[in-house]
Amino acid sequence: MPEEIIHANLKSFLLVLSVSLSVATLPQIFSWLRQIPYTLLLVIVGLILASVDVRLVSLSPELILTIFLPPLLFEAAWNLKWSSLKRDLVPICLYAVFGVVITIAGVALGLNQFAGMSFTTALLIGASLSATDPVSVTALFRELGAPQRLTTLMEGESLFNDGMAVVAFGFLVALQQETAQLGLQPIIVQFFSVVGIGIAVGCLTGFGISYLTQRFDLPLVEQSLTLVSAYGTYLITEDLGGSGVIGVVTCSLILGNFGSRIGMNPRTRIIVSEFWEFLAFFVNSIVFLLIGDQIRLDILQANFAIIAITIGAMILARAISIYLLSGLSNFLAKSEIPLRDQTVVWWGGLRGSVSIALALSVEAVVPAKEEIIATVFGVVLFTLLVQGLTVKPLLEKLNLVNEQPLRQIYLEAVARQVALNRVLEHLAQSENRIGIEPEFYRYQETLIKGELSRLQTEIDKMQDEYPNLQKFTSEQLRSELLAVEADTYAEFVKTGWLNKELSPFLQHTDVA
Repeated sequence: MPEEIIHANLKSFLLVLSVSLSVATLPQIFSWLRQIPYTLLLVIVGLILASVDVRLVSLSPELILTIFLPPLLFEAAWNLKWSSLKRDLVPICLYAVFGVVITIAGVALGLNQFAGMSFTTALLIGASLSATDPVSVTALFRELGAPQRLTTLMEGESLFNDGMAVVAFGFLVALQQETAQLGLQPIIVQFFSVVGIGIAVGCLTGFGISYLTQRFDLPLVEQSLTLVSAYGTYLITEDLGGSGVIGVVTCSLILGNFGSRIGMNPRTRIIVSEFWEFLAFFVNSIVFLLIGDQIRLDILQANFAIIAITIGAMILARAISIYLLSGLSNFLAKSEIPLRDQTVVWWGGLRGSVSIALALSVEAVVPAKEEIIATVFGVVLFTLLVQGLTVKPLLEKLNLVNEQPLRQIYLEAVARQVALNRVLEHLAQSENRIGIEPEFYRYQETLIKGELSRLQTEIDKMQDEYPNLQKFTSEQLRSELLAVEADTYAEFVKTGWLNKELSPFLQHTDVA
C-alpha cells in the first residue's frame, strides 16, 4: 500500500511539473503571452484546468508551509543586499508590523460592518490576507528595469510581514479556541518571544554555517549546507515555538551578505546563487499552478458579495497603511520615498501562497471555515489576475520604466564593443600563427574595426541625446568597484589578515 501511494504521488508530481514547464515555453511560441508574468500565466492555466474539473494534486497547508515556503524565503533573502535593506529598514519594518495590524483591522471592520460577519471570523480572514507575496511583481520589475529600490521595499516588506502575519494568525486562532489570553501584555510577550526565537535560531545557524564554510572549499557541500540551513532553521524554530519564517529570513540574510563573502570563493557563490534561482523557479512553478488549480469557481460565485467587500476593505486598508507609514518614515527617518513609489508598493501588494496556506490551516472546529477559505481564495485570485496584470501599465503611467528599452539597447552596444575589443586583441596575438593567410587576418581586422567604429558612433549619439545614460553607466561602474572592494576585504578575512570585514570606503562616498 505505501508503495502505491508513493507511486501515485510521484505521478502527480511529474504531471504538475510537466504542465508547469509547458507553460514556461508558451511565451516563446506565442509572443503576445510575454506581456503576462510567468507566475500569473501559471495561475491562469490552473484556473482553466479547474474550470474543466481537472485536479492535479491535493494542496495541503503543511505542504506549502513546510516544503515550499522555506526555499522561497531563503532565495529572496539570499539575493537581498543588506546595504539596500539597511537604507529602507525603517519603512520596511513599519510596513511589516503596523501594516499587518492595519490590514487585519481594516478587513475585519469592513466584513463586520458591511457583510455582517462575526468579528472573530473576519479577523482570521484579515490575518490570512495580511501576508504579501510580490513574486510576480518583482519579477516584472527586473524585466522592465524598474528602480531597484522598489524591489527592495516590496521584497523586504514581504519577507518580514510573512512572519508577522503567521504570528498574528496563530494568536487569533488560539484566541478563538480560548487557549490564548487577550490583553496588551500577553500579546507583546508572545510577539517578542516568537520573533526573538526566530532571530536567535536564524543568527546561530547563519553565523555557524558562515564560519564552517571558511574551513573548506567544496562547492557542492557548501551548496548542500545552504539547503539544510533553510529547512533546518524553519523546522527547529517552529519546534521551539518561534516564527520559522523569521528564522529562515534571518539565516539567509546572514549567509547571503556575510557567509557567502567570508566562506565562499566567487565561483562557489555563483554556483549557490544559480542553485537557489533554479529552486525558486521550480517551487514557484508548482505553487502558482496549484493555486489556480485549487480554485472552486462555484464556491467563489456563492461568496461573491463577501469577496467583493473583502477586496475593497483590503485595498483601502493597504492604501492607508502604505501612504500613512511612508509619510511617517519620510518624517522620522528621512526615507524620501516619493509618492509614485508609494503608489506602486500599494497596488503591487499581491497575496499568494502564504495567505492560502493560512486559510487552509484553519481547524475544522472553527465556524465558517469554508467561508474563510472561499473568501481568501477569491481575494488572492483578484490580486494575482487584476492587480498583477495592471502593475506594468501603472509603472509606465508613472514613468518608472520609460528608459528601460533604451538602457537595454545601450548596454547591448557597450557589451558588443567590449567583446569585439577583446576579439581584436586576440587577433593581434594570432597574427604570426602558422597557416593563417595575411589577407584573412587583414579582412577580419578591417571587419571588426569597422563594427567597432559604428558601435562607438551609436554609443556617442545615445549619450548625447540622453545624458541620463552617462549617469546610469557611472552608477553601474561604481557598483562594480564597491563589489571588488568588499570582496577583497572578505578574502582578507578568509585568509586571516583581518578579524572582521571592513566597511567599504566607496560605500560612504558620493558619486561625482
